[in-house]
Amino acid sequence: MDKITISWDELPEIIEEQPEILDKIVISFEDLAEPVTFVPVTLSEIYPYPQPPTGKLPPRLKRLYSDAKSVAEVLSKSPYIHVLEMRGTPPDYYQIEYNIRGIESVRGRNINYRNNHKIELQLTSEYPQQQPKCTMLTPIFHPNISPNRICIGDHWTAGEKLVDLILRIGEIIVYQSYNIKSPLDGEAARWVDENEDLLPTDKTDLIPPE
Repeated sequence: MDKITISWDELPEIIEEQPEILDKIVISFEDLAEPVTFVPVTLSEIYPYPQPPTGKLPPRLKRLYSDAKSVAEVLSKSPYIHVLEMRGTPPDYYQIEYNIRGIESVRGRNINYRNNHKIELQLTSEYPQQQPKCTMLTPIFHPNISPNRICIGDHWTAGEKLVDLILRIGEIIVYQSYNIKSPLDGEAARWVDENEDLLPTDKTDLIPPE
């Protein structure tokens, strides 16, 4: 693929007016006042989220591109939550990793904590009118998570950003948020009811800095 070399000063204009050529661009630092080591880099490496094509898009596709951008931008600032995989153009599948303290299992009085968790999000053809399909990929002991489902509550709206849902699931994993009145795991709900003084398992603020 032919590359187009631009100066650093031309970058903002290209991002605004010609996003369709981002994958062809190489940035040159030769005109900077202070010398730097020249490393060719494409804009798609700086901005890893997929760029929308030009022209008018159907609402769902526009939303998917917007989700991909906000997820990449917000989670790039988080030391605790990372995107492992995006699939689709635009993405309708995400695999997310959380490096936070949850509970893997409980045996009597023994609590087995886990500091690494993975989930997958599938955005169906009815998204965003219907909530994403949220599935846990690693073992967890939680009243609102079963092997096939993460219960994100009844307050999903089409206006909720996907990245906000990802952050909210993190709060669920560490018991900053839970519901024992309508659990997916009754045993975990009973344990939580008797051990609320041990919660949350992690008090970290999961919202990245602005």
